[in-house]
Amino acid sequence: MPATDQPAGTLTADAAVMLLIDHQRGTMSWVGSTPFAEMKRNALALARAAKAVDIPLLLTSSMEEAAQGPLLAEFEDIAAKEFATRIRRQGVVNALDDDNLSAAVRATGRDHLIIAGVTNDVCTVFPALTALEQGYRVHVVADAGGSPTRLADDISLRRMEQAGAVLASTNQLLAELAGDWTSERGAKLTPIVMSLVPGR
Repeated sequence: MPATDQPAGTLTADAAVMLLIDHQRGTMSWVGSTPFAEMKRNALALARAAKAVDIPLLLTSSMEEAAQGPLLAEFEDIAAKEFATRIRRQGVVNALDDDNLSAAVRATGRDHLIIAGVTNDVCTVFPALTALEQGYRVHVVADAGGSPTRLADDISLRRMEQAGAVLASTNQLLAELAGDWTSERGAKLTPIVMSLVPGR
């Protein structure tokens, strides 16, 4: 991984890679701590943001032919290439234990992972911990996923934070990436942020 000159907590689009894990219709239906519509809206906003500001976007799914179901079809409209080349895992729980996905992350040459997965207590927590062990800086977007219960979600988020992950909401993360709303990057992210405003 390349070293960066940024302070440890700083998140920049130039150093980041977006990893969206298992946003599949079946798996998402198992989440009770975050409403389905909110979780879906946030995950799709992250994908749109990655494409808007040239952050490498990696999509992965698990056993789409089983109860987990298909990856959200809307990803194809947002990122057709990434959707077509998504990494389909067959039973590997920790996504970063999959050789193809870990190789894809390394190939970006970036050292800061933005991770959102469904569910937080399985799909997100294990790759986040692995990435931290491997020396990556990790931001976990908590509201683009969830867990079967609020307690399960709280436990998994605390575990990741205690290990060194930075927890963020979708809106917070996008604002941090923008940095300045009057910049070119800020202008690209503004409509995505506005789409998250309730009632719009």
